[in-house]
Amino acid sequence: MGVWQLLAVGLVFLFGLLGVLVPGVPGPPIVWAGVLWWAMTEQTTVAWYVLIGASALLLLNQAVKWLLPPRDLAAAGVPYRTLFLAGVAGIAGFFLVPVVGAVLGSVGVLHLLERARLGSHADAWAATRTAMRSIGLGVLIELLACLLVVGAWTGAVIAG
Repeated sequence: MGVWQLLAVGLVFLFGLLGVLVPGVPGPPIVWAGVLWWAMTEQTTVAWYVLIGASALLLLNQAVKWLLPPRDLAAAGVPYRTLFLAGVAGIAGFFLVPVVGAVLGSVGVLHLLERARLGSHADAWAATRTAMRSIGLGVLIELLACLLVVGAWTGAVIAG
């Protein structure tokens, strides 16, 4: 697979990761489609294993999402912009500090933005907790699953 095709697959992954954060955009299926495209082009044993692992992980992610309580953005009271920026920080944190950086980045930025919006440390923590309870856990689980798939793909591309 050429460099331009790898960059195109990477852009599909980026769109899928951002799709996790934007309501109405199916992030995990987009990430899976990127892995499928790469595996169909590469046709190596490693590519097929990555596709199988990605399929299993994203199916498990869907099962876990159904077990969680439904998202209620109105109850959280946190603006969509804040949630989106916290999600972007989670994506960046994943690559800066693998795996744990996703949680640290998203929760940290969510708190900082809420502190700037509300002014009070106590009010910011209350808003952060409410947001995390209402939507954060489901989004973090979905984002983490997609990030693990992208990480496996990155490792396979670097190793191959």
